[in-house]
Formats: sequence, C-alpha cells, structure tokens
Amino acid sequence: MIASSELSELDVNRIIEMAWEDRTPFEAIEFQFGTTESDVIAIMRSNLKRSSFKLWRKRVNTGVSQKHLKKRSEEISRFKCSRQRTISSNKIAKR
Repeated sequence: MIASSELSELDVNRIIEMAWEDRTPFEAIEFQFGTTESDVIAIMRSNLKRSSFKLWRKRVNTGVSQKHLKKRSEEISRFKCSRQRTISSNKIAKR
C-alpha cells in the first residue's frame, strides 16, 4: 500500500483528478502510480471534504462510473479518450 505521504503533491493531485474522471479506470491509475484501488480510496478520503468523498464514492459504486475495466463495455478498451487530439512537434495538432 502506498501512502499519500510517499507521493508528491503533484502526483496526489493527478490521482485525485484521474479518480474523478468517470472514464479513467482504477487500473490506469495503478499502472501510472502503483496505487491500488484501496490506496486511491484512502487518498480521496484524506484529501477531500467528507461530502465530496461521499459523492465520489456514490458515483463510483453506481452504474454511472466505469472505473473498473471488467465492468466497461467492449467499445471502451483503452485509457485514452477517443476525442483526445494527438500531439505532434510539441503543439496540438489542428483538426
């Protein structure tokens, strides 16, 4: 288990951001930061207001969220959003 004290403030902020995103699965967070789902829950619990944490947990536990790869539909098979533009030469590619 990775404690939030072992992570930089920037990493903790990114984990929280990724956890709030419905389409980012816990597996992606674990792959990038080495934190398990229970680690993410602990980080969210310690860094959010109680009401915000309850709202997040409710979202994750209902059908709204697709935070687990096993619960996702087959069309969502990667971590990157299909609307995300590619980056080339350090500039965002134009449409």
